[in-house]
Amino acid sequence: MTTVASRIVRSSPHRNTSSTWDFIVDLLTQGKAGTAKTELLAVAGIASSIIAERSPKDAAIVVTCNGPRTRIYCLYDEDAIDGSDAKEDSLGFDPLQGDWKVSLPCTEEDLEWVQRALNAKSSRITARDQATKLGEGEEDKAQSQGLTLDVKAFLKS
Repeated sequence: MTTVASRIVRSSPHRNTSSTWDFIVDLLTQGKAGTAKTELLAVAGIASSIIAERSPKDAAIVVTCNGPRTRIYCLYDEDAIDGSDAKEDSLGFDPLQGDWKVSLPCTEEDLEWVQRALNAKSSRITARDQATKLGEGEEDKAQSQGLTLDVKAFLKS
């Protein structure tokens, strides 16, 4: 079973979309400079457009690494102003430890261009259809590709 941490970040109008992405990057990098921060900031425009479309409201930004999985949601409108549902405290672990990946939720109509734009900037940061249920996205498929079951060999024993 995978351990999951979640955070709920206040976005528009509390923060504009680029400030929301900057906050998420600081949360994930724990405020440290380095290649991970550079790679995350390289997709700031794309991520900001996804945040502007409100995709992370109901579908999480999913971060996988060699440690716990992190899910990040955004609050908008009155919920962002009020902030009572926000959970913006730092994580008690490095969410970018080892072989990390970030999966951004995206509207179906924008998915093709977003994937193409992300692919040009990063192999670790990808997009998925926001309608894909958590646990069924590309990050889980990628993790399970290495395991296959030889049914005939299993049934012989």
